Amino acid sequence: MNTFLDCWISVAWSLFSQALAGEPEIEESLPKEVDAAGFAFTAAITGDVAGRFSVSLDPALLDVPLLGEGVDQRTGWEELLREVAVSAAGEYLARTGKSCRVEAFTETPVEGKISMALQLKAGTNAWTILVRDDVRAACDKSTPKDAAAAPTSPPSVSSLSSGVELLLDVELEATLRFGCREMPLGEVLELGPGDVVELDRHVSDPVDLIVGGKIVAGGEVVLVNGNFGLRITEVAAPRKRLESIRCLF
Repeated sequence: MNTFLDCWISVAWSLFSQALAGEPEIEESLPKEVDAAGFAFTAAITGDVAGRFSVSLDPALLDVPLLGEGVDQRTGWEELLREVAVSAAGEYLARTGKSCRVEAFTETPVEGKISMALQLKAGTNAWTILVRDDVRAACDKSTPKDAAAAPTSPPSVSSLSSGVELLLDVELEATLRFGCREMPLGEVLELGPGDVVELDRHVSDPVDLIVGGKIVAGGEVVLVNGNFGLRITEVAAPRKRLESIRCLF
């Protein structure tokens, strides 16, 4: 995919690892709200594509010197995210050949609607980052008033992808992920019966349902006739769930 969001994630992965302390990692997560006390920045994009790209950050990030001791964390995040946005615009141009530039970059209120939720991890800590991608081809027409007024219904599976009904009987492997942890090879080799490996997830947090490497739902573990099961409490949008079988198209 070559959307502005794809380019932003690619650049953020690289620049965050260079600028932040604690060997940070970024991974997609299920949608979560960022506290209203959080902070957000928006890039105004112009060129062959145009629109707004917003990033909302967990307020707890200001309490951790990820950008260095003695550094104003809010200012540091603004500078880092500005660099990511500018570099993402360059990456978009390189991938698509379409002009794309950051016209302005300002602090804005935390976004309510999002395109993707991410989790930034550093050490044993984790913070939520929400992004909203409203960058579209500059020639796109706005929705006609009569069409906008028409009632909408949730997208059906068949409306999301042409011919997808032909794949509805395809069996896919679904995996529950309770959490994860990085361990040195030495520690792995020393594991024995009775040892406990602490994961990065609290017992009250929902577990992830993974299909095709994508998080498609989350929920709580239950017992069903003596077997483990998952009671769904959160679910990704249908289009997001279809991305887990992109390789079949």
